[in-house]
Amino acid sequence: MGKYLDPKNDLTFKLIFGEHPELLKSFLNALMPFERNQYIKSLEYLPAEQVPDNPAKKDSIVDVRCKDNRGRQFIVEMQMYWNNAFSKRMVFNASKAYVRQLDIREDYFLLQPVYGLGIIDDVFDRKTAEFYHHYKTVNCKNNDEVIEGLEFVMIELPKFKPSTMVEKKMAVLWLRFLKEVEDNVYTLSDDLLKNKYIRQAVELCEAGRFSPAELAAYDHYWDVIRTNTAVRKTEREEGREEGKDEKLKELVINGYKNGLSIEQIQVYSNLSREQIEKIIFAREK
Repeated sequence: MGKYLDPKNDLTFKLIFGEHPELLKSFLNALMPFERNQYIKSLEYLPAEQVPDNPAKKDSIVDVRCKDNRGRQFIVEMQMYWNNAFSKRMVFNASKAYVRQLDIREDYFLLQPVYGLGIIDDVFDRKTAEFYHHYKTVNCKNNDEVIEGLEFVMIELPKFKPSTMVEKKMAVLWLRFLKEVEDNVYTLSDDLLKNKYIRQAVELCEAGRFSPAELAAYDHYWDVIRTNTAVRKTEREEGREEGKDEKLKELVINGYKNGLSIEQIQVYSNLSREQIEKIIFAREK
């Protein structure tokens, strides 16, 4: 068996979940917060591009968009790194799909829920070890009162550990699939391959199935991700340094205002006399 390509790549993710409805159905039933009587029985794909009625408004393209046998719509996005715009984009795309269900003369009772599923290969909530985040519109004083319409699930893939989700076997298998199948991996554990849906998804990731042009597109995607990651890292480091500088300047000024001598300020700031005098002079100026 040859090597595998990473299913989180745009090319492979859309191939697996955007062209194989049985795999997408299994994926959604495993990861969405549904009771058994809410499971998807069948689904059909919808255009991934949502073109606005008014050309002046913003259009959008999602990774995968589909509708199930009940008329519920699902928007699935794979995101390699987190930024604050991602959650807004999820809300924007789901809201657009929700609004566009009705023609001008149709009644609101025909509206069906729209669900957004975001798989993020990054950590965005450092306040908790939870990796699975479910959002919906609830009464702030009574969370049992829900306004149906839009729901979102965000999954922080790096935080996922199989032991935290043992009661949901298929969810564990799908998330393990996304984490364990990577570039240059040649072997996988038998318990992944025993499941027919996971095995089919794994087979779709075999590098030998792709044409040279597709492999070039696959590599280009990673080049873009690496470039963006490097830019974000530089921006974070520069931001941290700027923050440190501002905090240090504030310490110098506060010490000086409180009557400390330059020599005393030097002790806790590790700055030279010239640097301290420059900060004080610039602030007084």
